[in-house]
Amino acid sequence: MILKNSIAAGILCLFTFSCFAQTEKGNWNGKKCAVVLTYDDALNIHLDKVIPMLNSYQLKGTFYLIGSSPVVSERIDEWRAAAKKGHELGNHTLMHPCDGNLPGRDFVTPENDLSKYTVARAVNEVKITNTLLKAIDGKNERTFAYPCGDLTIKDTLYYNFLKNDFIAARGVSSGFLKAKEVDLSNVNSFVEVGSSAEQMIAQIDEAEKKGSFIVFLFHGVGGEHALNIDLEEHRKLLEYLKKRKKDIWVATMVDVAKYIKENQK
Repeated sequence: MILKNSIAAGILCLFTFSCFAQTEKGNWNGKKCAVVLTYDDALNIHLDKVIPMLNSYQLKGTFYLIGSSPVVSERIDEWRAAAKKGHELGNHTLMHPCDGNLPGRDFVTPENDLSKYTVARAVNEVKITNTLLKAIDGKNERTFAYPCGDLTIKDTLYYNFLKNDFIAARGVSSGFLKAKEVDLSNVNSFVEVGSSAEQMIAQIDEAEKKGSFIVFLFHGVGGEHALNIDLEEHRKLLEYLKKRKKDIWVATMVDVAKYIKENQK
């Protein structure tokens, strides 16, 4: 009996060490690295160009929709079709409020100034958007993205009142973290503006070297937004990801966040 117990303990120890070693090496769903492709603000170009391009490479993206956007209300069937293809419809609030007190925020109107919101209003508008998104895709699990990366109303982290409504929230601060280090209430991302495919591929390579993952944050892809990357550079990025599918896990924000959450347990 003592011998059997010793053998069992040894096997358990080896299994535990193996699992720990895999996590430390950056095992992402059996691959070396994870990549999340996210697209903000519910643009026509996302439906017209980006989703067909993703589908052609059999890749999935996360699209953060503004609930009040006419591109949502006037093209619901197309967003529903995208969700059926496996793309995530994420929550980017009802009105996209940003803090107008910060530098460079001349574009913020009094109606959409987060600094003038109450926490209750912000939370309610996010919950309303979740109701809309569920009516489109029928899903209960999704992620949130902070408009303009603004986390607080005055000194209150308003997402603290929404944690039960989402798997995670994507922020705008860059960085390469291991799964156990990730703050799921403010997931790191890389904002891409004018980036070439070569630059974005270099960021993926860096994430892979560090046993990490990378979340790309796009707005315009071939136009329609001041924060834009070239459509052909985007296509080259997808081509690279397709070629590296044995080593790189490309998944939606909700799926990667669920994987991280499970690993943090």
